[in-house]
Amino acid sequence: MKVAYDKYYETENLFGNPYPELIEFFSDYSERGKILDLGCGQGRDAIPLARLGYNVTGIDNSKVGIEQMNRIAENESLKFIGKVTDIFEFDSFGEFDFKLLDSMFHFAKNDRKKEIDFIKKILLNIKKGCLVVFCVQDTGKKIEILNETIDFEKQLNRLSDKKFEYIFEDKENGHKLKTDYRMVVVEK
Repeated sequence: MKVAYDKYYETENLFGNPYPELIEFFSDYSERGKILDLGCGQGRDAIPLARLGYNVTGIDNSKVGIEQMNRIAENESLKFIGKVTDIFEFDSFGEFDFKLLDSMFHFAKNDRKKEIDFIKKILLNIKKGCLVVFCVQDTGKKIEILNETIDFEKQLNRLSDKKFEYIFEDKENGHKLKTDYRMVVVEK
């Protein structure tokens, strides 16, 4: 089954480089454990994190994006596994030390309950010491909704809440877009 992002991902590296703030966080983290990158797309985050020495599993419903990542990982002998599946159906959270959710949640009216329930499912099913890293657009009420959702789980410690700016540039069309983002990191 072809999904919407398969068409977009025909343009390799569509979203460009990972956020420097995200790479800095993982570069400074002393233990190189297992990362689950949910909604990994083409691997904008997953591939650089594997290059840092992390063992990364990327989950996305785009076969095109996963194939691109698997090809890069194989060529570079990276510790990376890409799986084509719906992130909302994935439930093997316990085996990972880190969960990464980059630009996965928009909290639009039609998807809000599904996204909130999924975040709660993740937070309830992670092991002690696991870190969950959210990168979310800092627009509208997205951060407020994310914080309310995180706060339901009382066993979490907030390690970071960092503001940054993401610049998307479509060189073919000359389009450039700046968006405020937040990286929120919690630990169980």
